[in-house]
Amino acid sequence: MSPDPQSGPSAGAAVEAATFVAFLEGPAVDAHGTVYFSDLRGNRIMTLTADGELGIFREDAGRANGNVFDRQGRLVTCEGAEHGPRGRRRVTRTDIATGEVEVLADRYEGGRLNSPNDVTVDTQGRLYFTDPRYDADRSDLELDVEGVYRIDPDGFVTRIIGQPEVEKPNGLAITPDDRVLYVIDSNHAVGGRRMVWAFALDAGGNAVDRRPVYDFAPGRGGDGMELDVDGNLYVCAGILTQRGPGETTLNPPGVYVITPSGELVERIPIPQDVITNCCFGGSDKRTLYVTAGHMLYRTRVNVPGYHVHPD
Repeated sequence: MSPDPQSGPSAGAAVEAATFVAFLEGPAVDAHGTVYFSDLRGNRIMTLTADGELGIFREDAGRANGNVFDRQGRLVTCEGAEHGPRGRRRVTRTDIATGEVEVLADRYEGGRLNSPNDVTVDTQGRLYFTDPRYDADRSDLELDVEGVYRIDPDGFVTRIIGQPEVEKPNGLAITPDDRVLYVIDSNHAVGGRRMVWAFALDAGGNAVDRRPVYDFAPGRGGDGMELDVDGNLYVCAGILTQRGPGETTLNPPGVYVITPSGELVERIPIPQDVITNCCFGGSDKRTLYVTAGHMLYRTRVNVPGYHVHPD
């Protein structure tokens, strides 16, 4: 006979999470196959070597979020302002060999950045990053735009996409010819956009046109994404548990593989509630690493991933 939970010590009380100690984001793989990824909740950057050794690269990481390696093998990091205090609201570049940290951007036209979220790099060495703010407390904001920015090799910072072109820019990826910048517009509010946009870029890296690629609304939209060598988008999206009135559980969690024309090819299921970001690694670039909740996952894919890998 099964026990009656109502008569036991708990009296049938619901079990809920008291807190969480890790929230993983921003995976990036170096030339040696080591995965660097952010733990926003723990305020640190972790590493996982090709041999499976887990380590801590940096503590007090400024609420690091998205990461990418540039052609010189330096780690570029978006340091945000969410999931706890001590967020630095800047984009930095770290020399892995020396540990030296260089601030690439922390202000625009005099105002502090909102909360740099994700970053990518093109073949010219130009960096593109998103700067939304998801926390409910917006009292410390100094900018009135949540936008997308370009950092040129000489250090000059330009806002290339603003509002209303995007509402809350999140993950982004650029094509191998530097001609198209994909941006995930992920607004959790009621009626907010959950669109993947394709922005045409001119030779200078300026956005000159926009077209919709894939609409996740009314479910949870995309977070981070990557491209494979065939041009397909790998978008981390979906949710199991509804977080508020603005999102539904229509989109199950996973990595959504979408063609440039907007056709959903496949959903790679990930057994976590919230899927955040992904990157390609392995010697053949066919290992897909996925950050989700408190776990780093990996799976094999048939098409190699694209990235401006270190020389």
